[in-house]
Amino acid sequence: MAQYRIRDVADLLGVSDDTARRWTDSGTLPSSKDDAGRTVVGGADLARFATEHAAAAAPDTTGVARSARNRFAGLVTRVVLDGVMAQVEMQCGPHRVVSLMSREAAEELGLAPGSRATAVVKATTVIVETPDGGTS
Repeated sequence: MAQYRIRDVADLLGVSDDTARRWTDSGTLPSSKDDAGRTVVGGADLARFATEHAAAAAPDTTGVARSARNRFAGLVTRVVLDGVMAQVEMQCGPHRVVSLMSREAAEELGLAPGSRATAVVKATTVIVETPDGGTS
């Protein structure tokens, strides 16, 4: 089973090392000691913690039902317009999201650096990579 050191836990959860350490010290996040005496968190425990403590999505006040669950609220940081297409870059928390759309759509939405927007991601293909090529 995968085990993660405090620094890795902090990186994966988007918090400081001190916050991750406080969670393990208080027992909020289950941990153990590895053979070298370092605090580690089991992969399954970390996944469960991340799921249970994920920030709830902002409530949707439009009353429109959607099938897409991956919604990232953020700030438009860059808009590149050409003849037909637009490239819109957003910063959504720690995530950079890039969308390609028609120029007309970008202009109708009034997208410009500094404007608020939500990226809605709906895909039939999601590629997952692992750092060790899939070996455990």
